[in-house]
Amino acid sequence: MLSEYIEKKLKKARYKILKDGTYFGEIPGLKGVWANAKNLEDCRKELREVLEDWMLLKVRAGEKISGFEVQFDKRQLVKHA
Repeated sequence: MLSEYIEKKLKKARYKILKDGTYFGEIPGLKGVWANAKNLEDCRKELREVLEDWMLLKVRAGEKISGFEVQFDKRQLVKHA
């Protein structure tokens, strides 16, 4: 489920070469999810890491992620005497 969401978003990524010769990548619709690297391969790797971190921060903050549903297991461990 998580990897499917990440792959789906990465397919929508847009990349361009900047004036300094580095690569810039972003995922439209995901504010703050962007990467910059010396080559396209590194830019793609960095963008994946940024997306994963962005998702973890959203989940930790209890914010919704469009197109992704987080379900929590509300069971608790019980210590037997």
